[in-house]
Amino acid sequence: MNYVRTAILLAGLTALFMAVGFLIGGESGAAMALFFAAGMNLFTYWNADRIVLSLHGAQEVDERSAPELIALVRDLSQRAGLPMPGVHIMDNPQPNAFATGRSPAHAAVAVSTGLLNMLDREEIAGVLAHELAHVRNHDTLTMTITATIAGAISMLAQFGLFFGGTRDNNNGLGVVGTLLMVILAPIAAMLVQMAISRTREYAADEMGARLSGHPQALASALAKISRAAEAIGNETAERAPATAHLFIVNPLTGRGMDNLFSTHPSTDNRIAALKRLAQEMGEGGFGRDGLGQQGFGRRPSVPSYPARPGGPWGQTGSRGPWG
Repeated sequence: MNYVRTAILLAGLTALFMAVGFLIGGESGAAMALFFAAGMNLFTYWNADRIVLSLHGAQEVDERSAPELIALVRDLSQRAGLPMPGVHIMDNPQPNAFATGRSPAHAAVAVSTGLLNMLDREEIAGVLAHELAHVRNHDTLTMTITATIAGAISMLAQFGLFFGGTRDNNNGLGVVGTLLMVILAPIAAMLVQMAISRTREYAADEMGARLSGHPQALASALAKISRAAEAIGNETAERAPATAHLFIVNPLTGRGMDNLFSTHPSTDNRIAALKRLAQEMGEGGFGRDGLGQQGFGRRPSVPSYPARPGGPWGQTGSRGPWG
């Protein structure tokens, strides 16, 4: 059902793009919009992963530079029946992660140093399992195409503001109609993008929790990442807000207008869903975490990773796995 809903929303987003093109240039405008969308999606299909990883300064690591992280990703990939993805680390204090790539055979997962520093092993495994669920569900391609079309709608609407303001060349919209299109079309595109993203996040939470076997750990990770993301800025994400939907938790702090509409579901709702899943799987132990928030406490039997990525995350010394 999630796939059907996503397909319908993607079709609606494409139709909205063509409608804006039609309002600006009639039938030829709609045809040009469809052609332009196809071209953008083709470019995105082949290049999006490299662009996103480069935007966030993600550096690929291997068994020598981050042996335990690589081993954890390999184990989860095998459980999911996926090829081993590329593993990248972002030198960023905000705990977060994302997956990208056009297919499971060309996928990559990226985690921040902040995530490795703040979360324990089971929580990190839950986050990685969530990202691998996106890969398995082909969400990485879907969400990249969604962002591309949504961005194009906004750009096309702005184009219409300068070139579609008369009744003769925009099918009778006039100045007022053009202004409404410029305002409403990007909002509609954003709402569709939010709906697609939220649908995929819930699905990835469930699959990731089942894959790792510990819904509690993923719920605990979401609570910690969400609280930290509100307090710790992510400069690269603020400069490229169109990539925010790729992360497991919205990386934008909300200090700007970019966070007016969040592309992620409520963290509380995601945790509640994971709590129900944990009860279904017979995993107990829900309690309060160390910050006094209702959540999922760290189990004492699970060792924490070191404060810096030396040791299990990378080579000891001043040079970490990210450069």
